Amino acid sequence: MKIVIVLLLSCLCLSGCGVAAAPCRVSSALIKMLPFVGHDVAAPTDSCAGTLDPDAVSSS
Repeated sequence: MKIVIVLLLSCLCLSGCGVAAAPCRVSSALIKMLPFVGHDVAAPTDSCAGTLDPDAVSSS
């Protein structure tokens, strides 16, 4: 019974487009670590994440 409850709660937490946008957001965060050009180079991955999950707030 505990397993079912845990699975249901995890499904509720992971529902939505945020899961699909996670790889774009992680890639963007890693690219932004590049000195001098990181934020400019990460712009396409930021737009990818924004397209997949437009409700999320990204202040980067």
